[in-house]
Amino acid sequence: MTRITFAALALLLMPIAATAAEKPNVVLIMADDLGFADLGCYGSEIETPNLDTLAADGLRFTQFYNTAKCHSSRVSLMTGLYCDQAGGTSLSRGATIAEVLARAGYFTAMSGKWHLSRQPTDFGFRRYWGHLSGATNFFTGDKTFRLNGQPWEVPKTLNGRPFYTTHAIADFALEFIEEASRGDKPFLLYMAFNAPHYPLQAPEQAVRKYDGRYDGGWDKLRTARHGRQLKSGLLPAKWKLSPRPDHVPAWDSLSGDEQQWEADRMEVFAAMVDLLDQNVGRVVAHLKEKGILDETLILFCADNGACPFERTRGRHLKPWDPKSYWTYDASWAHAGNTPFRLYKQNQHEGGISSPLIVHWPDGLKTEPGALTRQPGHLIDLMATLIDVGAAEYPAQIADRQIDPLQGKSLLPIFRGETRPPHETLYFHFGTDRALRQGPWKLVSAKLGKWELYNLDEDRTELNDLAGEQTQRVAAMSAEWFRMAEEVDRVKGRGLAPVRDEITPLNFRKDTSSGAAAAKQKRPKASAERRNANSGDFSGIPASKQGD
Repeated sequence: MTRITFAALALLLMPIAATAAEKPNVVLIMADDLGFADLGCYGSEIETPNLDTLAADGLRFTQFYNTAKCHSSRVSLMTGLYCDQAGGTSLSRGATIAEVLARAGYFTAMSGKWHLSRQPTDFGFRRYWGHLSGATNFFTGDKTFRLNGQPWEVPKTLNGRPFYTTHAIADFALEFIEEASRGDKPFLLYMAFNAPHYPLQAPEQAVRKYDGRYDGGWDKLRTARHGRQLKSGLLPAKWKLSPRPDHVPAWDSLSGDEQQWEADRMEVFAAMVDLLDQNVGRVVAHLKEKGILDETLILFCADNGACPFERTRGRHLKPWDPKSYWTYDASWAHAGNTPFRLYKQNQHEGGISSPLIVHWPDGLKTEPGALTRQPGHLIDLMATLIDVGAAEYPAQIADRQIDPLQGKSLLPIFRGETRPPHETLYFHFGTDRALRQGPWKLVSAKLGKWELYNLDEDRTELNDLAGEQTQRVAAMSAEWFRMAEEVDRVKGRGLAPVRDEITPLNFRKDTSSGAAAAKQKRPKASAERRNANSGDFSGIPASKQGD
């Protein structure tokens, strides 16, 4: 009788033990300078069927936050800490997800943009291909490309077609999956696409696919995107669409030639997002072919909102010419961040809000295509992967003393539960800053006066309540400065007091035609900026590359 009881108990325990031993593969994908509304499943007209399918079968976050800037978001994603808290690009006080999961038995690999100090192979990634710079020429690359720690010369062709960085990121990701699948370890694959960060460059056929689609301009586009967001249930109707700001001209005020130029560069941006989606699809298809898609946790996010920086050089060159260097500016970025205000670098919702798509058939307990309105942040990804990978967060790695983890696991949300939220979410980049506590958000742009919004009622930040809620402003302001000094270790101008009025935000629009006119109208750039614009990032600090 005793033996039967033990046998029955053993049978009962076997599935539990097997389940505990199962660790999912992880594919973590980050897009670069992608606006909140730039994917089909977030309201866009850009064709993103692969990401839309992941969303339809998985889970979408409607309130997921980044840090509003390229390198700082990468620091937070990698470490689960705020940027300066982790030591900035040096990661001197942070452990990376690769280091943590490698200790838990994972094969670790990365493909794409690094934008931090040293190399991924110095921070726990067993395999790496990509560029260390913050932006690169998509056709010819730059001198920072590496393969497993060694310099890698960019070829004219790769795998039978002309070299294009977005394609190559997926090419090497597939190689790393193949290598990982030959072993007995789960794998972490981090894919950091440079697209759709400027320069706006794409193969001719990909650009021509979107010919004419943006001839109606940004005003109509933004209204259409917002309509799709409301219809899909992504956003509630009570959040009003933020109006076109003064620095964005009405589309109808432009000349015919300028309308054509503006439409042309948005066509290239759309092509870059489309190609990014196609390459995500290649990876998903490969996982499915190998029979491991269901056991793989896929997370898709972005580093900041759409970018307002006008840095175009050579309007006369076609965007499939490797010598071209197009960007778009605040006008299309305003549409990219629909329905929110402001952009990359700002801590208003347009700068810090981005998609998060979660796909994990074996692990998600939410209904397919579900939306969650629970807030999350890039700092939460480390804690989440520690949970799903049965890993431990270290106190020290080599000579690095690691700061306490700031993020909170998203796993309860994946299970369909209500996660205890962050009491406070802190935001900072340069002289832009914000603090969120529950529905309340305090925000300042360029040291402008504090603005206060109730995000439950007004997430598009149109009704500033700072004048009515002076005590709340004072308390939240004091908490922002405490966290900036004691947690994030901010110094200097980053701690300057805000002004008594809103700082005017000037996003200069360049309507000159041709390189010669542009040269006459623009001030002479520094050597650092000239190198950045040309795609040559040698000698430029990582914290400034691509920002």
